[in-house]
Amino acid sequence: MTILDKVQIGNTVRVNLELSKDRLTKETIEAINIQSECTISDFKITDGKGIGVVLNLSNGKEEWFFDNEIQILDEKGNIVEIKENKNEKKNLIIDVLNDLNYVPKLKFSELLNPINFMNWLIFSVRDIL
Repeated sequence: MTILDKVQIGNTVRVNLELSKDRLTKETIEAINIQSECTISDFKITDGKGIGVVLNLSNGKEEWFFDNEIQILDEKGNIVEIKENKNEKKNLIIDVLNDLNYVPKLKFSELLNPINFMNWLIFSVRDIL
């Protein structure tokens, strides 16, 4: 379940400042300390793997946040719990590729080994899948 399944533009969320204050400006932190509940004004692709939200802050400025840095609020102001769906289809090949770790080879003889090349190739291509 993604954040897009739970919220829309105009919904109210609460910013978890502890998860995001290392990348925010002092002005943004002060605005969140004044009012941690903000309104969603837009969505943004964060790093190619997730969706973040653009929030209207209490000082009138906009700032984007990762989906794990906010808490979704219902109409009464209570936090909405997001539960992962355990019944979603799992792709075994994708899971195996995501768990694959590549250790760079530094010796020339290791670089010429075809098995090491195949490991590198699989590791490099896994992000495309």
